[in-house]
Amino acid sequence: MLLMVTGMPIAFCFLLVDLVAAVVLMGGQTGIEQFIISIYSSLTSFILLPVPLFILMGELVLHSGVVSQVLTVLDKWLGGLPGRLALLSIFGGTIFATLTGTSIANIALLGSTLGPEMKNRGYSNSMALGPILGAGGLAIMIPPSSLGVLLGALGNISIGRLLIAIIIPGLLMAVIFSAYIILRCYLQPSIAPSYKVPPVPLSEKLMDTVRYVLPLAIVIFLVVGVILLGIATPSEAAATGTMGSFIIVLLYRRLSWNVVTLSLSGTIKITGMIFLLISGATAFSQIMSFSGATTVLAKISSTMPVAPIAVVIIMMAVVFVLACFIDPVSIMMITLPVYVPIILALGFDPVWFGVLYLLNIETGMITPPFGMGLFVMKGVASPDTTVGDIYKAAAPFVALNVATMAVILVFPNIALWLTRYVG
Repeated sequence: MLLMVTGMPIAFCFLLVDLVAAVVLMGGQTGIEQFIISIYSSLTSFILLPVPLFILMGELVLHSGVVSQVLTVLDKWLGGLPGRLALLSIFGGTIFATLTGTSIANIALLGSTLGPEMKNRGYSNSMALGPILGAGGLAIMIPPSSLGVLLGALGNISIGRLLIAIIIPGLLMAVIFSAYIILRCYLQPSIAPSYKVPPVPLSEKLMDTVRYVLPLAIVIFLVVGVILLGIATPSEAAATGTMGSFIIVLLYRRLSWNVVTLSLSGTIKITGMIFLLISGATAFSQIMSFSGATTVLAKISSTMPVAPIAVVIIMMAVVFVLACFIDPVSIMMITLPVYVPIILALGFDPVWFGVLYLLNIETGMITPPFGMGLFVMKGVASPDTTVGDIYKAAAPFVALNVATMAVILVFPNIALWLTRYVG
């Protein structure tokens, strides 16, 4: 934490601490050799293969501009519903979540396309900005989720089960967001003024759906469907999804050299950053175990004079507070080496814990004062939008996320039911 305050990149903070701890606790040259072996083994793990592939898939879809056509089709189907543009951000965010895998990309895309339109239509800041922030986070809670893969890798949790488990909670969030928007716009029509929408023939809507939405649905099946049916592992699903994205972009005649270059360079940069973080976090976890700290903490937690569920709530509260100040990957690196052994000692399903953890992390992305999604929103919003406006718009969706988290805490089967019957 002290090194982070100095401004040093987070990956190097962990690597430096790991190196010093390896020398001190494991003994000189032997410790350094073990440190190098740890880095090598953590980065050559087959379970990390989905990370660059999921990122490449999202980069291809974003840089090719295919997603803008989907928004147009969805807009035609919504008709005159209250808060139709806010609802469009939720529906669009749900679909894009299955293609991008990162909430930052979702918020940037929706904010730059729908944000100005809602502003021009007289939407209040709370209804123009809030739904975009809420919809952006769905990318974490609907496969393919890059943070979900990272969580499984760092916490030694089944990535396949985790990706299946987040589907129902992610869709539940989309339903809750939509219900909130419709109800609030019905009670306060002034925050989302209605306007006359020209009628669109049913034949045109069906034709556009087949032309622009159905191909993307095929890509979604190549990622999510093959995992649900047990046909492919997450790594294989990432490969089929990426190949499907290439084919779709090619069929739309958007596969230019510029698109390929931007997609590959973006994938290399993001993957390199994530792999550096993984190498530091894995070594940190091993040193925690070697020192005995993890075992002692697990023993203390399992014998505390409180209900085990209270320990989980305390853990979630700590993550929630950290998420207000630190980025998600850093929180994972700091807490997972301590949390996962405790969860196992308490007898909880680590997949259920992983769903709660991801939802908590997603909430932190839009939680003041330093949620990363808030600053992305500021970057794409109109110049007259203040940080205070964004904070106020995010508040209801933070509350809805916390309510969803409480429901999953009380009813674990919401997260675990699907994992028992598919894949």
